[in-house]
Amino acid sequence: MHSDLVASRSADPKDSRESRYGGGPQLDAVSLAIIEQLQEDGRRPYAAIGKAVGLSEAAVRQRVQKLLDQGVMQIVAVTDPLTVGFRRQAMVGVTVEGDVEAVADALAEMAECEYVVMTAGSFDLMVEIVCEDDDHLLEVINKRIRAVPGVRSTESFVYLKLKKQTYMWGTR
Repeated sequence: MHSDLVASRSADPKDSRESRYGGGPQLDAVSLAIIEQLQEDGRRPYAAIGKAVGLSEAAVRQRVQKLLDQGVMQIVAVTDPLTVGFRRQAMVGVTVEGDVEAVADALAEMAECEYVVMTAGSFDLMVEIVCEDDDHLLEVINKRIRAVPGVRSTESFVYLKLKKQTYMWGTR
């Protein structure tokens, strides 16, 4: 993990899925190349990107703004949670009774829930939590997540050591 700027696909998985299956923005090779340049370094100057992809600085600036406006990508600072006071991370598998989407929406509203995904398999939801310490983690799971209507059970997977986290999956 680093505290650099990176380009990533939209935070809303629906946006990415729609573009892959023809329902959203269609990306040409130049836009994909711009995204890849920003994934390597989110602070890369537009002039340098333009040189790499064969466009003017102004044209790159326009394309980047369009990609941001369409929700195709976002440019964010990624930090190491340990360096900013969050010493405990966990993935929590959640089994739901009833409307999975309603539970997912409720969990997504919690500041500690950094990642919420509806899944097929043993759990209906997988939720990544970032907390200050073990007491904070216990409070979030026991008092808040389990209190959400529709949550039947949870299983926690506490992170002991992060070996790899990357946002460099490319644009395929």
